[in-house]
Amino acid sequence: MTAKAIREKLYALADKQKAEGLQRFFKTGPGEYAQGDRFIGVQVPQIRKLVKAYPDTALNDIKWMLYSDVHEERLLALLLMVQQYQGGNIECRRSRYKLYLASTEMINNWDLVDVTAEHIVGAWLFERSRKPLYKLAGSESLWERRIAIMATFHFIKHHEFEETLKLAVLLRDDKHDLIHKAVGWMLREIGKRDRQVEEAFLQQHYRVMPRTMLRYAIEKFPEKLRQDYLKGNV
Repeated sequence: MTAKAIREKLYALADKQKAEGLQRFFKTGPGEYAQGDRFIGVQVPQIRKLVKAYPDTALNDIKWMLYSDVHEERLLALLLMVQQYQGGNIECRRSRYKLYLASTEMINNWDLVDVTAEHIVGAWLFERSRKPLYKLAGSESLWERRIAIMATFHFIKHHEFEETLKLAVLLRDDKHDLIHKAVGWMLREIGKRDRQVEEAFLQQHYRVMPRTMLRYAIEKFPEKLRQDYLKGNV
């Protein structure tokens, strides 16, 4: 199945009314973080069905879709990359990882990052040098910084927390709310697995970290402890 044929199937699912709602939800207006992004109104479960239906899509066709100006088409391409990475040999995984990092300008909204970064970037770097994460974390690109922290979700799921904590320090003073949310989320995921590790980090940083980051990090804490953190009484 070629990219053109898959694209036709994707566009057949388009819904103008849903597209308008997605445009608002994903902040595509002037001055917003996804300014100019274009939606056609296809739901994620529908996209995932297409991914399952065409697992052997050629990498060149995936790349063609990844460089589309349509958000759902980019999501489809990225999910195909994840599926192929997870089922592929070392050369398949390497090529998907390389394409991913070469195409970060197209991975330009939080949903695109969050459903893919751990499965490709995190999975590839798990047994390799973590230096690429720090390059991403130091980028001027909001999305590359989010890729860096979200990639470590793969490490967290393997009970490895060090890289997440180091990146959380680097990104603690980031100016963007979407980074605050992502870092707080990853700290919360650490806490689900080892509360002591998360609280040791919070003891050093909670009084100076952005409020949104803190709220995300302590969301699952017992209510009294959560309030103590919010009031600075820990």
